[in-house]
Amino acid sequence: MWLIARRSVADGWGRLAATLLAAVLSIGMIAGGLQFTLRAQEALSGSDASEYARADVLVLGGTTDPESTRATREGKVAPNQVAGLPGVAAVAGDAQLPVTAGGPDGEPIPPPAWAGTLLRPWTPETALNPYRLESGRAPAADGEVAVTRHAARGGDLETGDPLRVALPKRTREMKVVGIVTVQGRDAVADGNLVLAPPETVREAAGLPAGTWHGVWVKAAPGVEAARLSEDLNRALSGDDVTVRTAADVRAEQSGTVRGDASMMSGIIAMLSLIGVFVGLFVVANTFGTLVRQRTRRLALLGAIGATPRQIKRLIKLEALALGIVASIGGLLLGYPVSSLLAALLAEDGFDITATGPQYGWIALVAPAAAGILVIQLSAWRAASKAARISPMEALRSTGSGTAGRRWPRVLGALALFGCSWIFLGSAFGTQDGQPPGVQRATSICALILIGSMINVIALSVLAPFFVGPLGGLVGRVGTVASGEAGRLARATISRSPRRVSAAASSLMLGVVLVGTPSLVALSAEARYDEAGRQVMLAERAITSTGSDEAERASLPRDTAERAAAARGVTSAAALTATDAELVEPPPQGPAGLPLPLRVTGADQAALPSVADLGGDLRPLRPGEIGLTSGIMKMRDIEKGQRIVVRTESGRVALTVAGAYHDPSHLFADQALVSPATMDRLDPGAAPQAVLVRGGTEDGLTRALAGVPGAEVQDRSAYIETVVDSTTNGRTVIYGFIAMSLVLALFGLATTISMSVAERTREFGLLGAVGATAAQIRSVVRWEATTVVLLGGLLGSGIAVGAVSMMRLATGSTFIDPVPPWWLFVVVLAGAAAVTLATSALPGRRAADVPILEATRAE
Repeated sequence: MWLIARRSVADGWGRLAATLLAAVLSIGMIAGGLQFTLRAQEALSGSDASEYARADVLVLGGTTDPESTRATREGKVAPNQVAGLPGVAAVAGDAQLPVTAGGPDGEPIPPPAWAGTLLRPWTPETALNPYRLESGRAPAADGEVAVTRHAARGGDLETGDPLRVALPKRTREMKVVGIVTVQGRDAVADGNLVLAPPETVREAAGLPAGTWHGVWVKAAPGVEAARLSEDLNRALSGDDVTVRTAADVRAEQSGTVRGDASMMSGIIAMLSLIGVFVGLFVVANTFGTLVRQRTRRLALLGAIGATPRQIKRLIKLEALALGIVASIGGLLLGYPVSSLLAALLAEDGFDITATGPQYGWIALVAPAAAGILVIQLSAWRAASKAARISPMEALRSTGSGTAGRRWPRVLGALALFGCSWIFLGSAFGTQDGQPPGVQRATSICALILIGSMINVIALSVLAPFFVGPLGGLVGRVGTVASGEAGRLARATISRSPRRVSAAASSLMLGVVLVGTPSLVALSAEARYDEAGRQVMLAERAITSTGSDEAERASLPRDTAERAAAARGVTSAAALTATDAELVEPPPQGPAGLPLPLRVTGADQAALPSVADLGGDLRPLRPGEIGLTSGIMKMRDIEKGQRIVVRTESGRVALTVAGAYHDPSHLFADQALVSPATMDRLDPGAAPQAVLVRGGTEDGLTRALAGVPGAEVQDRSAYIETVVDSTTNGRTVIYGFIAMSLVLALFGLATTISMSVAERTREFGLLGAVGATAAQIRSVVRWEATTVVLLGGLLGSGIAVGAVSMMRLATGSTFIDPVPPWWLFVVVLAGAAAVTLATSALPGRRAADVPILEATRAE
């Protein structure tokens, strides 16, 4: 059997090489998706280290929210207020400022996903210092800093390199003198840290001499942190401070990271699952085709004495060898695939590039085991069938084959349709478990896309039953157009439904991968533009641009006043925004997590003239808030009800003035307040944009000449800018789908090429009875047409059905299942081009094979 296996490999090395390459690409996709998921999970949930690791108690300046991990921006506390109190062994002042750090090349250093970059003081007190120097030394002089290793990797920094730090009031050039880790991690829960000498940080924060935002406290030996916290709370009861145990703060930091990470990790895992599915599908389809076309050779082995058991063992050994080689190549390919996906994710603002490659058993064993298992399963079914075929039956033709037994296929397809509802049902369950927004819609769409992939398998099982009727239709058209070649094509298509359906299944998968996201993207883009124009009454908007994100983030507070003073301007309203959490009414359900709330602030007098928000919300007074109808329905909130929101400034009680609706989701997506209320929620909130009605672009440009980075945009340009910032995450999604599509098309090309090459003997015999080379090539083209129609129609149906379910599950008007007339015309034209291109060369070669050589072919 070893000699037979070697001869089999030598004779069919071309087809085997194509199958091997398809398997390598498939396992590479699986390994890359798994690597990417593991790296994302490490970046999102692995940075649970805390700068408070060695502190026992925190004394935070100001009256802060008991559940907040930060001091208020106005809070001040002096270390000498705490030092010397009973039970206190050591103290250290602390302050934190959000900053943007730039590397030597001037590009901003991306922080870890869902985090930021903070400027903090290097702690001189050894008992409280949590930072471990991995290289360099501690910062000592003004202008020197140490950075966490994640920041060093992200900015390609080494000790001695310059670092540009954008502070709240100015940008400073500093020098990196040290690189640190915290509790063995490259970053902390809040993100990257830039550590400077204490006085440098205090001056940057604008704090008076001897005061800090907070004080870290080390308990004396034998004193418990909880007891010391209570004692300090009593001792400092007359001061405007909040005392908390460091353990409580660390737990809340980790909980925040886990909460932020769970949704993103879930989305990434679902996207990776799509890649895994495509990889397994291609492996199963190509290897199954490889074994099926060797039916004649395997049956002839039985004629010379090989037992069915030996034939099965031969195929399984070949499958095992191919699987091992493909697994090694696929695992190696998975690392660059993972790096590419990580780079695409960083483009969307979620940086995980600083996390290294994963070498655990899950990252290495799982993709290899999945590939080997699927190849073995594909070989097992084909080998079992081949072992049962008699030599006389095999000699008739290599290309013949029925659609198979009807009821097993129907029952198998029904079972797969049922399995798809595991994901489709979960999509409808997600609708009630998450707040409305882009993240919820992305989660729902990913679940529905996975369910649609399972439906692709189900239709692939049923596809042989569709080949006969469709092949008959194509054959009749071919007979009219090509005469005898069309009649021959009809006969070959009807006689080999499984061969045609195997190629059509790969094409169907490709159409689904292209059609579904294209239809969603086109409908969302059109709806954003329509709704944005409906809401935005202002002709222009003022935004900020610059060389980095820090400069683009906000505008000076007097921008709206400058714009209103421009000639011809009738109204100008600044839009500010801050992130908050709805804590009262309390969250429901076992998770018990507060509802994230994006609060928009706007001048209530000018807003109606620049934006048309739906609903009957009257102008808001200080202390009032307007909520979207979706938020009010989700939390059962009534008009006039008192609610409590939490921001970094603490808890703020507000009265719900009523409901409104922003159909564009671009201007005030969840909550709306007046400028006075915004000052309570976030005193430092700066305008993100200013909507302007009236005036001219030149006039506004002249009025804003003294505002650095200000840019005047018309309505269309501004809506496009806001849409781009709202729909972050598309790049990596499109990257996943593009790689999956390439893999599916490669599987299609491999399947078609092998199917045509498989019929060399058949085409040679047709030539022997008088068929011309042109007629043989015409037969191949008509068969390719059947593949295009079958795969294109089934794929288009699944794509439209998937988008319809997305519309139903999300309830979003931004998803429209009715495609533009040209979309699937373009998709089918592309499918036809790929199919005909991949079948043309093998068909030409088969038609040119001499008759005697064809009769010797397998």
